[in-house]
Amino acid sequence: MSAKKSGSRGDGGNGTPVDEGTGAAPEASGLEPADQKAPTEAETLRAEVADLKDQLLRRRADFENYKKRMERDRESAGHEMAERIFSELIPVIDNLERALAAAGDEGALRAGVELIHRELIAVFERNGVQAHDPTGQLFDPTTHQALSHEIVPGLEEGTVAESFRKGYSYRDRLLRPALVKVAKGDEQDDDDGANPATEQ
Repeated sequence: MSAKKSGSRGDGGNGTPVDEGTGAAPEASGLEPADQKAPTEAETLRAEVADLKDQLLRRRADFENYKKRMERDRESAGHEMAERIFSELIPVIDNLERALAAAGDEGALRAGVELIHRELIAVFERNGVQAHDPTGQLFDPTTHQALSHEIVPGLEEGTVAESFRKGYSYRDRLLRPALVKVAKGDEQDDDDGANPATEQ
């Protein structure tokens, strides 16, 4: 029998196939398979952009949900406040109806109207509404509306001499300015009196 040629493919004596002519196993050649190639820079950037887009869409959806929730909460709070105020006004209507029913008795009618007035003021105050009568105070154009300016003895210029209609405010917001009459100073002659006589 003839011996095998030295350049033929063999198992290297340990069962591992060897390449003919080189005697080295294929995996020992230092070459990586094509499917394990590292991603390129462009592919990495595309993946990052896709991730950022996904995050942006999620944040946008979260923000839209937040706005809708806040709008619902604001609307609900407004309805609750209106419900509370209307509930407090119902007894006022009851008293008004009783006063109207007692129209034949002037004393009972007046007492009913006074009761209604007190209840309305109480409802306003419980909800942060205040009435303002600025009589005797200095005129404030931000909260008062002057209907007239007159000379009023005993009052400094710029003092509210009379309130024709009260003003109202809700917390720090003006609901309606007060209509007032404002005192002004005495008129004086510009020449401080008569001219002295001219000597002949």
